[in-house]
Amino acid sequence: MRTTRIAIFASGSGTNAENITQNFQGVQHLEVAVILTNKKDAFVIERAKKLNVPYEVFSKADFTDSNKQTVVKLLAEYEIDFVVLAGFLLKVPRFFIEKYSDRIINIHPSLLPKYGGKGMYGKHVHEAVIAAKEKNSGITIHLVNEEYDKGKVLFQATCEVSANDSADDLAAKIHQLEYEHFPKVVADYINGFR
Repeated sequence: MRTTRIAIFASGSGTNAENITQNFQGVQHLEVAVILTNKKDAFVIERAKKLNVPYEVFSKADFTDSNKQTVVKLLAEYEIDFVVLAGFLLKVPRFFIEKYSDRIINIHPSLLPKYGGKGMYGKHVHEAVIAAKEKNSGITIHLVNEEYDKGKVLFQATCEVSANDSADDLAAKIHQLEYEHFPKVVADYINGFR
């Protein structure tokens, strides 16, 4: 069986990119072939170097230009089968979604459909959850379609929001759920896709 080659896209620190890569090292049929970022100073680059995974940096124009399709061509060079968005903040353009239909997986730090959409990422989500006095929050792992955070839900996990939780407290709980579930859900989906 051919190894399934995965590209991880991240815009920031890259903790989920690192966690997924480490989980797939030594798994015969899954491989993180490249890590990509749209920010040349993103810490995910340091993580990629430490993991000995190739990395590529691209501009927003590289990603969104439907005529050049620079990033799509780059993924073709790496023979990428699936794309995982792990803290990646750019909206994925339609031509890219069509090229990787049902093969782009994203994680969101809330229980969608609550607290999704444009501008809802990271701390913004946790602050909104706390401001609304929600009793629970969590993660949603979903496929990407043309609308922010509206693709088919693959998995959700929940955590309690305590009355005295800060946004940072909630972020720590959410990160634990991400580390625990994201690699497994990605692997299960890819294995079921074959």
